[in-house]
Amino acid sequence: MRKFTKSQKRDVRVIAGKKDEDIDFSDAPRVLDWSKAEIGKFYRPEKKPVTMRLDSDVIAWLKEDGRGYQTKANWLLRQAMKHFTAERGASRGRRVR
Repeated sequence: MRKFTKSQKRDVRVIAGKKDEDIDFSDAPRVLDWSKAEIGKFYRPEKKPVTMRLDSDVIAWLKEDGRGYQTKANWLLRQAMKHFTAERGASRGRRVR
């Protein structure tokens, strides 16, 4: 996420200082149809810094596309987490003899 400019910071301070009833929403149309709303679209889980030891070739591969290698690593780990969580859930439903 980019940092705010001085002008944007000023605007945020001005808006934050207003009471809800003092903000003019007349130019914003009222949303009546929520059928295309996406749940969780803007949800961002809390991030925690960690230190990991990864193989140098894995780090090189993650970094080869440039910026965003940590986001890429997080996405890959999340996909693995979803896969293994779903797999574990499916295996709980089966009887093991």
